[in-house]
Amino acid sequence: MINVRADIYTRKIEKTFMYNGSQMLKIDIEYPNVKLSHGGVVQSRINIDFNNIARSFYRYAVKTLLPNAIEHYKSAVINEFPFNPYDADMKYTLTQNDNCTLSVFFDKYEYTGGAHGQTVRISDNRSLQTGNIIKLSDIFKNSPGYIKLILRRIIKQADKNIEDMPGIYFDDYKKLIVENFNPQSFNITPDSLDFYYQQYDIAPYASGIIVFSIPYEDLGIPKPHCK
Repeated sequence: MINVRADIYTRKIEKTFMYNGSQMLKIDIEYPNVKLSHGGVVQSRINIDFNNIARSFYRYAVKTLLPNAIEHYKSAVINEFPFNPYDADMKYTLTQNDNCTLSVFFDKYEYTGGAHGQTVRISDNRSLQTGNIIKLSDIFKNSPGYIKLILRRIIKQADKNIEDMPGIYFDDYKKLIVENFNPQSFNITPDSLDFYYQQYDIAPYASGIIVFSIPYEDLGIPKPHCK
């Protein structure tokens, strides 16, 4: 089977909203546009999905964050408090674009005037041959016990990390690792599967989004390949 890779181009959506001469909200969105040598339905399907992710975040910012920012601004003016403009940013990172596999994550960041902002990560893993989403169960072929295997590897890695960096996780991190595991929160890379936990899932805000990279050989599965 011939290897399939994608040419990736960045598209942007940028917009600043004002109210009474003051900046309320700045939106800065970047998302990938894919070009394939075989183009067609697969290319269109992937680009439609990526465009929908970007447009959905834009609509959320306009319909939810902007009205909240305006209300916050009005209250700040009345009470003579400072007002910090809101931000809505989305950036993407490619983790795999080879062997007929594309993997990307989107970090959605919003700042609503507090001490710090909040970031939520989502992933998109898919076949460049079919355009289909690759689920964790697809990779493990629904073999029994694969979630337990992943969790054991994550906890083993977390135990080592906390020895080197005490305080990086909450005290009950082992329990939280199991409770907050999301089978959709992973990315494919050339050498590993990267599993991540959102801010506050297992660690304080300062620790950020926690990522555990587990080599394919440790999971007993082959590297991504064309079929």
